[in-house]
Amino acid sequence: MKILRANHLGMCFGVRDAIALAVRHSASQPITVLGELVHNETVLASLRAHGVRIADQPERVTTSTVMITAHGASERRMDEVRKRGLTVIEATCPLVHYAHRAVSAFVATGYHPVIVGQRDHVEVRGMTEDLEHYDVILQESDIEEIEPHPKFGVAAQTTQPSARVRHLVSLLQRRFPDSEVRFSDTVCQPTKQRQFAAVELASECDVVVVVGGLKSNNTRELVATCRLHCPLVHHVQSATDLERNWFGSGEVVGITAGTSTPDDLIDEVERCLREWASDDEAAPAAWEMPEIKTAVESRDASLVAK
Repeated sequence: MKILRANHLGMCFGVRDAIALAVRHSASQPITVLGELVHNETVLASLRAHGVRIADQPERVTTSTVMITAHGASERRMDEVRKRGLTVIEATCPLVHYAHRAVSAFVATGYHPVIVGQRDHVEVRGMTEDLEHYDVILQESDIEEIEPHPKFGVAAQTTQPSARVRHLVSLLQRRFPDSEVRFSDTVCQPTKQRQFAAVELASECDVVVVVGGLKSNNTRELVATCRLHCPLVHHVQSATDLERNWFGSGEVVGITAGTSTPDDLIDEVERCLREWASDDEAAPAAWEMPEIKTAVESRDASLVAK
């Protein structure tokens, strides 16, 4: 078994900064994160161990300080928190802030905002909750539901694959040829790097392992991308999810990971795979197998007896 790592994989700077911010503030005061700081169970367990509390609604917060997740939140949502007398700390990724500003600029200049992303994802809710009118699209059929407007401004959830976003932008322009369609590329650079690296990796591999939380959108997108270029792709949260029968001794196995996946989880997966690869290399060749050696030894013993 040959094991390859993607050139770009794992935790991005936005996630690292958000985690560090939460740990730093929790050392001096009790804090509650409003929602999951990142979509990775291992990271969330570590935060809880540092005393960080997690609540999905403002009314369930029992501390005086609330932290907004790396995925961001709308001004409406943060005002709701402040009206409860709570102090707000933002751990929003700067690239998510950039996406918010792009959408606000579209609205301010008369463009109808269209967001490419998952409608119910926390990041998309943060981009749209302050808007009076907007559309969210994720697949071609969604474009058929959009009403005509003279000007469309398109932005994207930061973890969407660039190819999908640009394809949908072109379809929107095709459906409304008389409208102006303006696109602001808000897919973040770490997502682009991991997507491009995943394509390169999967094209060289017999099996790909994608490490990341089951709720992580960018991890699921990595899985989908890898499956376009490799026949066998497995999504795991940690090394304990690996199964030996997924891999053959002569196969090339690739490893990539989502932007909320800690380095130690990736290292554990690679370590497990390398142990299995070493076992394969140490296994005796067919002519050295015990049952064959026994047969040869029995024949030689009979010759000596004669």
